[in-house]
Amino acid sequence: LQPAPAVVGSRYTTRSADIMATRIDVTVPQGAAVTPDEAARIVFEVFHRVDGWASEWKEGSALSAVNRAAGGAPVAVSPELIRLIQRGLDLGQRSAGTFDITWAALWGVWDFKAEVPLLPNPQLLQARLKLVDYRRVEVDEAAGTLRLPEEGMHIGLGGIAKGYALDCAGQALRARGVDSFNLSAGGQVLTAGLVHLKGEAPRPWRVGIRDPRGGVEDYFASIEVSDASIATSGDYERFFMLDGVRYHHILDLRTGKPTRVARSATVICGEATLADALSTVLMVQGPEGLGLIEEMACEGVVVDAQGGIHRSGGLADGLKVRHPPLE
Repeated sequence: LQPAPAVVGSRYTTRSADIMATRIDVTVPQGAAVTPDEAARIVFEVFHRVDGWASEWKEGSALSAVNRAAGGAPVAVSPELIRLIQRGLDLGQRSAGTFDITWAALWGVWDFKAEVPLLPNPQLLQARLKLVDYRRVEVDEAAGTLRLPEEGMHIGLGGIAKGYALDCAGQALRARGVDSFNLSAGGQVLTAGLVHLKGEAPRPWRVGIRDPRGGVEDYFASIEVSDASIATSGDYERFFMLDGVRYHHILDLRTGKPTRVARSATVICGEATLADALSTVLMVQGPEGLGLIEEMACEGVVVDAQGGIHRSGGLADGLKVRHPPLE
């Protein structure tokens, strides 16, 4: 995802920082209730805060403590982490396990950054897959604890935490009186209000959807949104090629192998947390997952494995296709 060029004009300012292993862009109008620098500070503080307890990579995070204690006693955590875990578990159930926060048991099985790409050991992959099951996570809301019942189980919130941080950041900006903004975190955008460019009537924010086989600046379609989030997952983010086959980091947890039914999946809905998670679900389920997306009051776009475009019913006219995705 990327803002189309017309989004940022002379009356808008963007500030950026690298947090949660991705670039965060904060775009607000000049003359808003807070300065662009203050708006950026508000957003970056939220992302640092969420990263501090939700990261599976930081040793000092609450989530890392839960993972280290797998197979042992329950771990006391904050109500906020419990709420996010519960949200992830609910989405696991609603998606029939195609979204599963216990995917992190597969850490190290695949290496998408290796200088010499290799496929994982089949026996290791199958052993780790047995540890992936969101239904086994033990949540005690009254006691404020989480527990993973078997050693080797791990929770990873990479498929939902950035969306949650976007929602929290958006709420923080609105609380300060900022009613027009565009927040971007990697492959996800959260928008509010309308764009007011000199010489133009106010309009929704225009967001481009990247061509999965194009360059970083090439988007095959765009959509105009206001007070909504757009999240895209794709097979072009982290991958390697081996014997002519693309192996990428979005795994079908039924097999432990990269998904094969889509090149990219985009979800549009009012809540960034939900859009973040459902873009992964749609990437795994492919065009067949559009029904679930609609059931959850969202819209979706899938570029399938052959480059065909599929969209949910609500996007019959809203998606502006600039060119067919490249082969």
